[in-house]
Amino acid sequence: MEHHAGARNILLFITCCSVASSFGTVDRGNDTQAGPSSNVGIDRGSFPAGFIFGVASSAYQCEGAAEEDGKGLSNWDIFTRMYPEKITDRSTGDVADEFYYNYKKDIALLKEIGLDSFRFSISWSRIAPYGKISRGVNRRGVDFYNNLIDGLLENGIKPFVTLLHWDVPQALEDDDDFVAYVNFCFQEFGDRVKRWITINEPNFFAYYGYDVGAAAPGRCSNYVGNCTAGNSATEPYIVLHNMLLSHSAAVKSYRENYQIEQDGEIGISIQTYWMTPKFETEISREAASRALDFCFGWAAHPVTYGEYPETMRRYVGSRLPKFTAAQSTMVKGSLDFMAINYYTARYVDESSSSSTSLNMSYGTDCHCNITAEKDGVPIGQPTAQDWLYIYPEGLREFALYVKTNYNDPTIYVTENGMAEANNKSLPLEDALRDGLKIDFFQLHLSYLLRAIKEGANVKGYFAWTFLDDFEWAEGYTFRFGLTFVDYDDGLKRYLKDSALWFKRFLSFHTRSVPHGLFSSMHSDDA
Repeated sequence: MEHHAGARNILLFITCCSVASSFGTVDRGNDTQAGPSSNVGIDRGSFPAGFIFGVASSAYQCEGAAEEDGKGLSNWDIFTRMYPEKITDRSTGDVADEFYYNYKKDIALLKEIGLDSFRFSISWSRIAPYGKISRGVNRRGVDFYNNLIDGLLENGIKPFVTLLHWDVPQALEDDDDFVAYVNFCFQEFGDRVKRWITINEPNFFAYYGYDVGAAAPGRCSNYVGNCTAGNSATEPYIVLHNMLLSHSAAVKSYRENYQIEQDGEIGISIQTYWMTPKFETEISREAASRALDFCFGWAAHPVTYGEYPETMRRYVGSRLPKFTAAQSTMVKGSLDFMAINYYTARYVDESSSSSTSLNMSYGTDCHCNITAEKDGVPIGQPTAQDWLYIYPEGLREFALYVKTNYNDPTIYVTENGMAEANNKSLPLEDALRDGLKIDFFQLHLSYLLRAIKEGANVKGYFAWTFLDDFEWAEGYTFRFGLTFVDYDDGLKRYLKDSALWFKRFLSFHTRSVPHGLFSSMHSDDA
């Protein structure tokens, strides 16, 4: 997940129920706590045959073992050490959930929930500790991913693999070896991995890392944030441009050398807030459309059409890199599916600031006023995080927007979720009651189903996230997981109510899944 201390400013920019896991058990005295909209009548059977339900994760956020078994240092290993003040709780991903050591037990939990697929990322620096494949491969890292993939398949769970989820080998911060790295992964794992994502959220990577400096490598202009170096007016655009060229080169290699034999597909994952006009005026509608261009279209338009959105070319001018004719041909159509990540929405209106009064940056180039409230009323139900409001209709609108504006691609929703605050004083049995999260999933799945019925070609949905984890600049202060991780007691895992809801949702085929069913659930230690 790409979350998001400061994400609210994007674009201003931009039962008597005894629940057990393989790690721990807790007795629970009552039915799970329902929120206000808990009886949306859908289940697995409501969705088309073959629809994939899964959960998502990323290597740096959950694996731990940051410098063990031959792993090299990544940009996030360095960033969290150099700038601890940029992480809310001054934490790191050094230990995280120790998924690296506990993956077998975690696979058992995935199977217990009944999930079809597990989206995870490969840590480039665990595979190639010195950055370039030519400098040496870490076989212990390769063995880990081979064992993970085999373990998933043995339990009937399909791997959905991201090749780059924000953690770049530190040795390559100023160099490039992406195509050699992905070719190695295709050769090593492609006989069993049938769905690849090249890069997760290159737009947010460029924004947080190079416009506002809130994520690795922490670069920005001094008028934007507290960074030691950077240029917010140019670097985000250069970084995203280079990532798209790397993405398209990887896709080209996969299609030419591996796809026919391995029978897989490849795409890219892009996140946006859904942008809705603040007022029923043409100015607001144009601003909302422009905001979507700057956030989602920044990456989606080139991989579909071979060039940046017209609005970006007009507003950014010469600071926006240009594709050569050959590059445009390579980038255009460089996806078999569009992976979209969605969490929340914003109101958009024209910015009242004139262009001459703005310090130039990706965050101000849109000239949009992005807000979470209108007339003092938030766009959706607030959550523990001040940037995330529950706006489920945005997922429907997002999917239909992609269908209409991006050549009706196959779509996978590869992240969608919400978090609770990490309240250390809360008793464990209370911490497992995440009824609002159940409502969140029910409502978003209901609106996603509406989009499918209206023609959006959506083939799968992945909840963020499987385990509570390291949430980038927010550290461990929020818990997105379906599974509670006890950071004070040996990283024991406990399935939350939301995991149990998904378990029932996935096992029912003709009727709704009310919260009260949890009162009869019990799972034994693995």
